[in-house]
Amino acid sequence: MSSDSTTPDTIVLIHGFWVTPRSWEKWIEHYRSRGYRVLAPAYPGFEVEVEALNADPTPIEKLTVPEIIAHLESVISGVQTPPILIGHSAGGAFTQILLDRGFGAVGVAINSAPTEGVAVVPLSQVKASFPVLKNPANRHRAVALTPEQWHYAFTNTFSEEESRALYERYAIPASGGIFWGSALATLQPGHQDTYVDYRNDARPPLLFISGGEDHLMPPKVQQSNAKHYKSNTVTEVKEYPGKAHLLPAQEGWEEIADYALEWAAAHARTSAGQTPSGHG
Repeated sequence: MSSDSTTPDTIVLIHGFWVTPRSWEKWIEHYRSRGYRVLAPAYPGFEVEVEALNADPTPIEKLTVPEIIAHLESVISGVQTPPILIGHSAGGAFTQILLDRGFGAVGVAINSAPTEGVAVVPLSQVKASFPVLKNPANRHRAVALTPEQWHYAFTNTFSEEESRALYERYAIPASGGIFWGSALATLQPGHQDTYVDYRNDARPPLLFISGGEDHLMPPKVQQSNAKHYKSNTVTEVKEYPGKAHLLPAQEGWEEIADYALEWAAAHARTSAGQTPSGHG
């Protein structure tokens, strides 16, 4: 890691839905061993353990995207040098939103949920999301996956034994309201919660990492999301064949974590005294 004062020395790991920051546990230690300060902020109300959220999902039911983004902005604002942002799944969409708003030096979106306007919906994604979207009443609920649904959506290339162990360690319900809001975003007038300016030339570089066998956020989603960007800044896609949605816990995750970090460090654009646009 460079000693240059403008080189990012902090990595912010942003988790997705149906999991908590615990899902980053291997990456946290891996990056710390490389000399980085690593932050893995929980969504508001998610500061408790997985077991507590499964016992009382009230914080999940109340969750909104603007609250998540505001909390992440406050965390990043407390970092002296703009950090590297790495988000998984919904955390990938939040990474895109944060970069668009001027937060962070560079971003990596892993098996990212799409931002507003990305309308590609592969059949596997429909099936993986069906437990939430099958019932409009779920807009007001926290919706859990069964072990079988988890295996299809998150760990379809894992053994059933490993999938079940990860389900018990990581899985929590997800916000039906946010899922429904995302599904209806293209039908609503005006900018919705996951809007980004795809022509923002000031946006830091962004890498999409895609698992080739991901059912929940398939490669077509990553490719379409990346193609939406028309700005004069770096936007790239890297696909890992044979990988499922839960890349941070899949065998071989070290290679992916190292590639993400090396790409981010090489593309980071920082300068002394940089502040997020509109938030200085």
